[in-house]
Amino acid sequence: MSLDADHIVDRRRMRRKLTFWRVTAIVVAALAVVVLALGVAPGRNGLVGVGTPYIARITIEGLIQSNADRVKALDKLARASAVKAVIVHINSPGGTTAGSEQLHDALKRIKAKKPIVTVVDGLAASGAYIAAIASDHIVAQSSSLVGSIGVLFQYPNFSELMKTVGVSMESIKSSPLKASPNPFEPTTPEARAAIQSIVMDAYAWFRDLVRDNRKMSDGQLNQVADGRVFTGRQGLELKLVDQLGEEKEAIDWLAKQRGVPANLPVRDYELESRFSELPFLHAAAARALDMLGLSALARQVADWGTVRALQRLNLDGLLALWHPSAN
Repeated sequence: MSLDADHIVDRRRMRRKLTFWRVTAIVVAALAVVVLALGVAPGRNGLVGVGTPYIARITIEGLIQSNADRVKALDKLARASAVKAVIVHINSPGGTTAGSEQLHDALKRIKAKKPIVTVVDGLAASGAYIAAIASDHIVAQSSSLVGSIGVLFQYPNFSELMKTVGVSMESIKSSPLKASPNPFEPTTPEARAAIQSIVMDAYAWFRDLVRDNRKMSDGQLNQVADGRVFTGRQGLELKLVDQLGEEKEAIDWLAKQRGVPANLPVRDYELESRFSELPFLHAAAARALDMLGLSALARQVADWGTVRALQRLNLDGLLALWHPSAN
């Protein structure tokens, strides 16, 4: 009889535990649905709700490549009526010219609807400077690096190594310039000339972009368009930046020049969701837990829902990149 009683007690305990976890799961799921329905997003400065005016802060870091999700996020930001201005923090050596142009155009669409200021945290070189000049105003620290106006087409050549090891690569082409340059054979003068024409055309496009956005004369442009980087202090004199400072100076400029209230909260706007790779249920649960301040549990839920794969860096085509070999 005592064994039966113990068994009954154990079963009741298990039922209570199961009921508790079922209720918890339902509450978390309900919170997640509410979060997604209201379009509430977490930021370091608290919760951003629909209709609450604020200044959005976005961050561009690392190598810049084409990114459709980032464009969608920026276009959504441009349409957000609660966002009264945008501050773009940049710390990047640049990237592909196509990715930089895509980012520049997306920021321009924001500029057409609301004021936007760029803050150069440490580096805005090449493609990152292409992104920076899409804004109304550029703020940089005195020791920040800006510029590197130029375009690069870089490729390896293994032809001498192939000779050393006694291996050759045979190819049949429809025309001499097809698939040129080829890393397994010396670059012909014709192929080099073709590549040079591409580089110079992209360089002319970059120069025009800087001249038009920064309102420079040809003489002023020639001073800065030789591929060098400049400090923030030098850039101020050369019209590459508008002001020395940090985010505080950006907010002051928005208040004085564009009438954006200086007391508006500045909140992070995520260009890529931390949970974008998760299945819907894990994403909803993780986001709800994160909003409730249970970040450790949110990360654990995220780990249950996905195994993140390493992304291999692949920079093809024209580069607007400062020191590519070091990045």
